[in-house]
Amino acid sequence: MQKHDAKDSHTNDKNLKPNRLINESSPYLLQHAHNPVDWYAWGEEPLQKAKKEDKPIFVSIGYSACHWCHVMAHESFEDNGIAQLMNENFINIKVDREERPDIDDIYQRVCQLAAGNGGWPLSVFLTPDQKPFYVGTYFPKESRFGMPGFGTILTQLSEAYKSKKHEIEKATAEFMHALSNSAQDIHMTQAGQKGDLLETGRSTLDEAAIGLLHMADTAYGGFGQAPKFPNVSNLLFLLRYYNISGISRFKDFVMLTAEKMNHGGIHDQIGGGFARYSTDQRWLIPHFEKMLYDNALLTQLYSELYQINRNRIYLTTAEKILEYIVREMTSPDGGFYSAQDADSEGEEGRFYTWSKKEIVESLGNELGVYADMFCEYYGVTEGGNFEGKNILHITRSTDEIAKRYNKSQEEIEHILQQTSKILFEIRERRTKPGRDDKILTSWNGLMISAFAKVYRITDNKSYLDHAIRAIEFIENKIATGDGRLRRTFKDGISKLNAYLDDYAFYINALLDVFEVNTDPEYLEKSIMYADHMIQHFWDGDNGSFFFTSDNHEQLIVRTKSIYDLAIPSGNSMAALGLLRLYHITQKEDYLLKAEQIMKTGLKAAAENPFGFGHLLNAIYLYVIKPIEITIITKNTEQQIDSERMSDWLGKQFIPNAIVALVKDSAQLVELNKYPFFSGKKEEVATETEKNNMNNRDHYGECAFVCRNFSCSLPIYSIEQLQENIRRDKW
Repeated sequence: MQKHDAKDSHTNDKNLKPNRLINESSPYLLQHAHNPVDWYAWGEEPLQKAKKEDKPIFVSIGYSACHWCHVMAHESFEDNGIAQLMNENFINIKVDREERPDIDDIYQRVCQLAAGNGGWPLSVFLTPDQKPFYVGTYFPKESRFGMPGFGTILTQLSEAYKSKKHEIEKATAEFMHALSNSAQDIHMTQAGQKGDLLETGRSTLDEAAIGLLHMADTAYGGFGQAPKFPNVSNLLFLLRYYNISGISRFKDFVMLTAEKMNHGGIHDQIGGGFARYSTDQRWLIPHFEKMLYDNALLTQLYSELYQINRNRIYLTTAEKILEYIVREMTSPDGGFYSAQDADSEGEEGRFYTWSKKEIVESLGNELGVYADMFCEYYGVTEGGNFEGKNILHITRSTDEIAKRYNKSQEEIEHILQQTSKILFEIRERRTKPGRDDKILTSWNGLMISAFAKVYRITDNKSYLDHAIRAIEFIENKIATGDGRLRRTFKDGISKLNAYLDDYAFYINALLDVFEVNTDPEYLEKSIMYADHMIQHFWDGDNGSFFFTSDNHEQLIVRTKSIYDLAIPSGNSMAALGLLRLYHITQKEDYLLKAEQIMKTGLKAAAENPFGFGHLLNAIYLYVIKPIEITIITKNTEQQIDSERMSDWLGKQFIPNAIVALVKDSAQLVELNKYPFFSGKKEEVATETEKNNMNNRDHYGECAFVCRNFSCSLPIYSIEQLQENIRRDKW
């Protein structure tokens, strides 16, 4: 079996005495377990030690797949001289930002206040009471390019703390004053905006969609120049705006972006999955780390594009992502791992890049004749495009290659599949990039939703099985059974109170699986977690949710986040989940909470839509109002030649649909206590209805379409279902 690169390769000499981090489970912390730095994990012990010894605290925040975190570790944290300065003058704490996003969120805000931006590694110097007085990101060991050397910073800050306390106190006071004003992404004065949410919400959607197109790169897709991130939340919103407006240019821009990313080096052309971002405008040179959350969101994007225009390449891309997730990122118990590193064997991108000679030799004499076709299709040259080697990216269409080599397009596609398979098998024998094998509740929620989405389209039960196994993993290993969740699981241990993201993402994941497999347990659990989330995270004074619960460790501030960036915010996802639950349960409190969140972000989303994609998706659902579709399947084992209503529905782009596919009449009886299902039961078509149907094979299903508290008569054919859905379109 192919092994992954050792993640603690920062200090390969295992003869070095390990520090305290050797007892941690986080792969990122374990990377530093053999540093000469006297590291602590965040906790009461180092915080009390700092107070007792009156020493400043140095906090280094990063994550296992972070390239510049690795660089700073190699340059500074493995250096004995630097370590001595750190150990003698500071209490040193390592934080995995994926395990402790609460700590990261606070000090990232500080960094943005001080420097105008943030990122990782995040380097923060604190007083013993956790208040910041100096902050930055990556520091080189020695001063260069106008950046101060880390050793110089350590010396100067240590001296300042000992001899210029008044300056330190002044700096912390300024930071804390600014931080108290920025602990919430949006000032709550915006939360109480006047006006009807339906009316202002629609105008917000209009302004936001136009604003996003103004930021769009119409040549290469995406937003901005470089580095370029997928920003999937914004792309999903533009598809919804196309749905509500009917204006094709919004859809066309998303299709352009998806095509450029799919063809680029950011997409692992032979192994599936996408890297975190591209370092250039054209999506060619990725930062090679792969994150679970990116691939979950991109699966949803490509699936929805397939629903819109039926281009098979979109669905193939989504399925290749899931194939990668199953192969590389799924634990034996069904949970999903967090990330894969950019580096292997100490070199960024080594696993993914090829020389032309290597490709030609790998294909051998038998297939060597096809090497030119492969190289031409994937832009492979002698000189390469990345440090002398080649990142595979699509530069020609199969039609162009077919004409050039006098073959059919089908022959070229077969040749490319054949050669890609051989090179993939050869690549599998390489040392793989390190893998962060902790399992995070929130990111697992996103991936559960991705598997459910592709199952809905394909009816491939293996996708549903993976989604259900991940839910079972969370329920058995991470949940406490009383509405509480933990944040993370590794090495048999779940730990840390879950954050808002964990609850909000998982609630939506449970609902996504419930829509395609109406086991009442999924709905009941989503309600239980929603009620817990409201009880322990809701800000009753100002509306919206705090990032941490009311029984969480007390930090210097309690933050709120509503910005949707690489990952949707917990508030946006909570609003979406509560809206969905309201339409199933008619519990008024769910609707009121969702409305308050949307009102909080309404003005900001119109003025700066780039950071509010998922909130805009929630506003879209609120404005357009959900269409409720229930399909009751009677004879699931019956072999039929024609398409079922449920199969047809799964391939449609109806982003405002709340769907229930009921395959068990016993479940329907149990679900009747919820207003969404009230009064719905199996209905047998009358003889007249049978005679009016185009195809008798549809008798096994009965559907209902409801909107605005009004439901259709029983529906027995795709034509009738289509007509009722079209009738309810905005």
